[in-house]
Amino acid sequence: MEWDQINYFKAVAESQHMTQAAKRLAISQPALSRSIAKLEEELGVQLFDRKGRNVYLNRYGKMFLNRVNQSIKQIELGKQEIWDDIHPDYGTISLSFLPSLGISFVPEILSAYQKQHANVKFQLNQASNGQIVDQLKSRQVDLALITLLQEDMAIHWHSLLTEELFLIVSKDHRLSTHEEIDLKLIENEPFISFKDVNELQTIINHLCRKAGFSPHVVFEGQDIGTVSGLVGAKLGVSLVPDTPFLDKSKIKLIRVKHPVCQRNIGMAWLKESYMSPVVKAFITYIHHLFHTD
Repeated sequence: MEWDQINYFKAVAESQHMTQAAKRLAISQPALSRSIAKLEEELGVQLFDRKGRNVYLNRYGKMFLNRVNQSIKQIELGKQEIWDDIHPDYGTISLSFLPSLGISFVPEILSAYQKQHANVKFQLNQASNGQIVDQLKSRQVDLALITLLQEDMAIHWHSLLTEELFLIVSKDHRLSTHEEIDLKLIENEPFISFKDVNELQTIINHLCRKAGFSPHVVFEGQDIGTVSGLVGAKLGVSLVPDTPFLDKSKIKLIRVKHPVCQRNIGMAWLKESYMSPVVKAFITYIHHLFHTD
């Protein structure tokens, strides 16, 4: 079986038309037909059902096409590995991260990195925690900055920092004179929470259960800025990290002494998956930046 036969088969399978496939491959139609016939002879089975000039993959053809696509993908990966090994300081890193990390945390890291590695490019994406995990598993991204809410055997997660979560209330709220409180004190307060796709929602529910109550949710926002704005408008209270999204002219941040309220941010990548030298170098940089092993 020759490599040309594989390419010819793939072209015919995609176009389902011998003449069109021959033009695409820049060979004669008889030569293409002979190549497909020889491939079918070697495999001992027909791969196409023919109807006039059109051809249609039968179940054996579909089976073989699946393996062909996998093989081509592996070859492309092999070519990429060789390129990466020859040019370790060039490449693109695809990185997905939580929206709350996008205003300063991620931009500051990437700006500092590119000053040292000008030839490295980044493809950036913001998504919810669950969406990012799916992106990692489907190999849409190389790396992610997320909160890992539960252990996942397919993903390696390395903790980078812990963010404290503060109770936020409007400036004239009855609790605004406090510097710290027990979370139990907001048991009967209207609560501005987050959509289920936001990892903060899961963390908040867990913390409230530890405090012995379920929050009385009156609205669910998609981001910290929206939630903060609603709290500032005196529509409820919430739990959020201290970020530049917060309009502190309208809200007060109060430390929660019980239970300890925090979220852990870490870098994640897919286990047992090819990692280019440029991605490995960036991971090493992040470890050194946050003084982690």
